[in-house]
Amino acid sequence: MTTTPRLLLLAPRINETGLQLLTAARRRGLRAHTATGWAVPEELRGLRPAHLYGGPLFADAVGRDLALAALEAPADWLTALPFELTRRRILCTTLADARQLRRPAFLKPPVDKLFPARIYPDGSGLPGPDALEDDTLVLVSDVVAFAREYRLFVLDGVVHTASRYAVDGRLDVAPLDEDALAAQVLGFAGEVLRTAGEVPSATVVDVGLLAGEAGWAVVEANPAWASGGYACDPDRVLDVVLRAAGPAEDVAAADLPYCRDLPAVLR
Repeated sequence: MTTTPRLLLLAPRINETGLQLLTAARRRGLRAHTATGWAVPEELRGLRPAHLYGGPLFADAVGRDLALAALEAPADWLTALPFELTRRRILCTTLADARQLRRPAFLKPPVDKLFPARIYPDGSGLPGPDALEDDTLVLVSDVVAFAREYRLFVLDGVVHTASRYAVDGRLDVAPLDEDALAAQVLGFAGEVLRTAGEVPSATVVDVGLLAGEAGWAVVEANPAWASGGYACDPDRVLDVVLRAAGPAEDVAAADLPYCRDLPAVLR
């Protein structure tokens, strides 16, 4: 009896990580395919089991059709961490409230890239109610500077592969094992993963060293199925991506609270 290879569908605007995942997936015998639009291609419709790699808009567009679950950390995950792990005040609030801010803050959507994530002088520069609904969630963070930043692909509570991605706020990519602070990164990551809780079994966590030797801090969490791999091992990134966005029927009970609410797409 022959079995159909697993499908990995990638978003149309493929990036370098997507190209690496295509190669890694095909090497494993998966049917890896880059979509040409924001829908499952007709020739692939109905193929199971399926996985995806792409941003939130792509997951929303094809997730239901692929019968998959896309895992993501809770929107307020950062706010629930102790100050010792974040080194800054972080609030999850609504866009309506965030517009009332009258101080500088780092503002970003928790997952969906609905507006630019950056330092805002105040809340007046956020999208108005004509662009985004008032109840849209926003993370409001004190402004801090990171000297070095690292991406961790996490599987079952353990760092599966990692990469440096920034130095002094500028892109500076290197494999973790080539970074002088690798042991400190993994030590802090272990502390975060032991105490943070409330994360899917497959996810991405970014951490960094604050400027002025002010200590280590969590930057943010991101869905593995929508995260760049930088200098991470592509095969290990693929391990995490396949778990993070795969068949809904295979999702473990512990991961059910982290399944993105994928909309039904009308044709």
